Amino acid sequence: KQWYQRRVRGWLQDSYLGRAKHFFSVTDPRNVLLSGRQLDGAKELLKLYRERKESAGTTDEQVFAAKKMYESAFHPETQQKMFLPGRMSFQVPGNMTITGFMMTYYRTTPAVLFWQWVNQSFNAVVNYTNRSGKSDIPESLLLKSYLAATTCAVGVAVGLNKATVKLPPIVGRFVPFAAVASANCVNIPMMRQSELLNGIDVLNENGEVVGQSQAAARSAIVQVVFSRILMATPGMGLIPVVMNTLETKTKVFKGRAWLAAPLQVGLLGFVLTFATPLACAVFEQNSSISVKNVEQSIRDKLAESGSEAKFLTFNKGL
Repeated sequence: KQWYQRRVRGWLQDSYLGRAKHFFSVTDPRNVLLSGRQLDGAKELLKLYRERKESAGTTDEQVFAAKKMYESAFHPETQQKMFLPGRMSFQVPGNMTITGFMMTYYRTTPAVLFWQWVNQSFNAVVNYTNRSGKSDIPESLLLKSYLAATTCAVGVAVGLNKATVKLPPIVGRFVPFAAVASANCVNIPMMRQSELLNGIDVLNENGEVVGQSQAAARSAIVQVVFSRILMATPGMGLIPVVMNTLETKTKVFKGRAWLAAPLQVGLLGFVLTFATPLACAVFEQNSSISVKNVEQSIRDKLAESGSEAKFLTFNKGL
């Protein structure tokens, strides 16, 4: 029994299909129902398993189940239990609820202000929880990042709402998506600004940290921003078309306007169940960067050690 970072429960992480299967397991919404006792028990079993001290009769199925629980709740680098709303397993229930209401109540400025604030508050928690590395972020920087992302999202949403007043109603339904995509481009880099300033750990072929690279941090954040926008696209791109069709071509909402919110929440839940793991799987969790693209100080250190590594790896975060 051996453990490899690039192999998870038999799923090779250098193929998209393997990563998708892995993330379907990790982002499973049922993981949020696990108790602290269950999660701690899973962590302890994996610790014993790595040390070859597990109880006699421990099966591979038990180890696989523990690994699924552990990876859904613990940070891959700090090994600390993550805040529940920030876990990727909470993405479906959290996002479906917030985004569903955001896409329902998008016509008035007060509603836009409230739901964009709620959404960016949730995103800030997710981005901070799933950051790469072990470095802490000063509270002042967290506040600035949060305010910048919220201001961006609200500004885009309110501005586009006013700009689309005279356009067909279907256009207005895409305003929340434009606001979310724009805010992701601000929220994620801002919440992980310390990584851009100080770099993130890069590892050699033996898994040893050889330095902190700002170039790797930039690559990590670009990948995460792309994945998050991709994650939101199916739900926020297709469901507005469905809702507009139901509203204009059928009588589904006639006398039942209240049905719009729960219907959108339900549709988003279904879509996000698939979109979340499929978007997370686009890039490897343990990504790589060419030695040619890292800082000179790291290249010098590798040369001094006699390393012939062509690539270094780093945890890009989620």
